[in-house]
Amino acid sequence: MILEAKAVKLGDNINTDFIISGRYKFAITDMKELAKHLMEDIDPNFPNKIQPGKSVIVAGNNFGMGSSREQAPLVIKEAGVTAILSKKFARIFFRNSFNIGLPLIETDTDKISEGDTLGIDFDKGVVKNISKGIELKINPLPKFMQELMKEGGIVNYFKKYGKLPEV
Repeated sequence: MILEAKAVKLGDNINTDFIISGRYKFAITDMKELAKHLMEDIDPNFPNKIQPGKSVIVAGNNFGMGSSREQAPLVIKEAGVTAILSKKFARIFFRNSFNIGLPLIETDTDKISEGDTLGIDFDKGVVKNISKGIELKINPLPKFMQELMKEGGIVNYFKKYGKLPEV
């Protein structure tokens, strides 16, 4: 599986309240509407930086910390973000994201700048920063996880095939 997208850069310790503010959590249930408020407490213009299907979020350390809000990865995916790169993810956010088919990649993000074009090769375990001509190593995504991603996550996979992929 290969993705190519532009980097939208964030810092460290992006918690689920930054991803989608608690003031919207119960007031707005439509994910398309909720996506209009993505990261607005950090940057009110953030949703306008996302090009659906052509953007990845690149963050520092500890992305997705805080509560286990399922809306956090759902709203990111609804906004059209194709993947998130971070030095480290909060465990529950990591699991919730893969459940819905949102790829997360742990790597050193210091050499990625806002607007850089990235090529992510999940088979080879490489992120190519095309803008800077450098490669970053990542752990290759196992085939069964790539199958889950292609189907939109574990729930969609199970609905379609009635079982989980062979490991």
